[in-house]
Amino acid sequence: MNNMVLPSALKELLTDEMQQTAVGKLCRKGEQVFAMGAQPQWMFYVVHGEVALERSAAHGDSVILQRCRQGFVSEASLMAEVYHCNAIALEETQLILLPVSRLRDALLADQSFAHRWMHTLNAEIMRLRTQCERLSLNSVQEKLVHLIQTEGKQGRYAVTTGVKTLASQLGVSHEALYRTMTEMKKQGVLDRIADELILKQARNRD
Repeated sequence: MNNMVLPSALKELLTDEMQQTAVGKLCRKGEQVFAMGAQPQWMFYVVHGEVALERSAAHGDSVILQRCRQGFVSEASLMAEVYHCNAIALEETQLILLPVSRLRDALLADQSFAHRWMHTLNAEIMRLRTQCERLSLNSVQEKLVHLIQTEGKQGRYAVTTGVKTLASQLGVSHEALYRTMTEMKKQGVLDRIADELILKQARNRD
C-alpha cells in the first residue's frame, strides 16, 4: 500500500486482502490518469484533488463528462473492455489504485463485498442526479447557489481549481460566472474570502 493510509470509506468497502493490493499515486496537474481505448487495469479512487472524465467533441474541444473530487472515478470501467473516455487531473491529485481483476473476482465470490459495492454505486448515482439537477437550472445564479448548498458545507464552498474550472463544472462561460458573482456580491448574498465562496443567505440542504 506504499505506506499510505486508506480513507475510511475504502476501509469499510474493501476486504483486508484487497486493501493490501491498493497502490497510492500522486498525479500532477494536467497529468493523464488513463486514456480512452486503453484496457482497464486499475480502478481509481480520488483521495483529494480533482479528476475530470472528458471526451473530444466534433468541433475539437473537450467535453467534460464527470468531475470527481473524492471517490471512485472509473466505476463504469469495471466490466468494460476499454476505457470510453480520458481522465485528467485538474490539480495535484492523490489517487488510490485498485486492481480491476481483484475487484471483479471479489464481486463474484464475496456477496458481502458485492452488496457494499452496490451501495457505493447507489451513492454515486444520487450525486450524479444532483449534478444533472443543477445543470438543468436556468440561471447562472441558480446553478451557483445549488452547487454551494449541495456540495459545500454550511453555505461555504472551496474553489481550489479557479473560476474558469468552476464555470465549466456549472456548464456556463467563465465570463457569465464572473458577472454573476460580481452581481451577487453587490446584492450582499455572496462573499469570497481567499478560495472560499460564502453564501450569506444559505438555506439548509434538507
